[in-house]
Amino acid sequence: MSNSNLDNPTTKYYHEAYPKQEQPAPALQREMKPIPDCGETSYQGNQRLLGRKILVTGGDSGIGRAAAIAYAKEGADVAINYLPYEQKDAEDVAKIIEAAGRKVILIPGDLSDEKFCQTLVEQAHQKLGGLDNLTLVAGKQVAVDNILNLTTEQLRKTFDINVLSLFWITKAALTYLKSGSTIITTSSIQAYQPSAILLDYASTKAAIIAFTRALAKQLADKGIRANCVAPGPIWTPLQISGGQPSEAIPEFGQQAPLKRSGQPVELASLYVFLASEESSYVTADVFGVTGGLHIN
Repeated sequence: MSNSNLDNPTTKYYHEAYPKQEQPAPALQREMKPIPDCGETSYQGNQRLLGRKILVTGGDSGIGRAAAIAYAKEGADVAINYLPYEQKDAEDVAKIIEAAGRKVILIPGDLSDEKFCQTLVEQAHQKLGGLDNLTLVAGKQVAVDNILNLTTEQLRKTFDINVLSLFWITKAALTYLKSGSTIITTSSIQAYQPSAILLDYASTKAAIIAFTRALAKQLADKGIRANCVAPGPIWTPLQISGGQPSEAIPEFGQQAPLKRSGQPVELASLYVFLASEESSYVTADVFGVTGGLHIN
């Protein structure tokens, strides 16, 4: 007997050419065409994270937004970090989390500032009334076609946000995280199949994998697990604000075996799994969500 609820993954989400578009960084998701699906209506929760207290970086848009929404729909209270320019997107997320009956804390600020990273963790813990999980998604991605054109300023900023902030946030959070807590980092297909135009970004994403695996081994005896998600081409504001050349936007993601880019909501259930007790024997691992672009 056939199952009429089965969906063809090549056509389940947006799979046409994207309109050519560009925004200055940091971009706003609400102005993208089409707007990414972050699970605002498509994700259905099942109380798998009831009562958890979670901090999400980059929670205003894209993958971080999808994780934050899913966490709330699974019963968690959430603090989200984002840049001040992204306030409108963050307020959109807050309305969705509140509609799910959960508490949301908005904490804008720049993750390239070590002191802010410390303050971010302290505020999240205090205002949420605890801290059980770090979901570290925020990243900087700017395409540069030649290493000779890659400025030291961009190089340092990319490493500060993508890599050093993980150290700063984790160090600050270990005061509060207890046995059973979880840490989820976000790498990329770029760590395994780096694009020539993303030399600095790909390097940081490879570093994130090493960081996560080493951290997981260091924290195992404390009962704290750490894992990493490695997305492929996902439709987020990073892509239309310098992450890809503007001329590449219409065919973004179509090189994947599934012939389309992914939507942020397609990663949400994986973040929930890694934050929940369902993954109690999983640590120091990397999980790809890539549309068929292998990570091994």
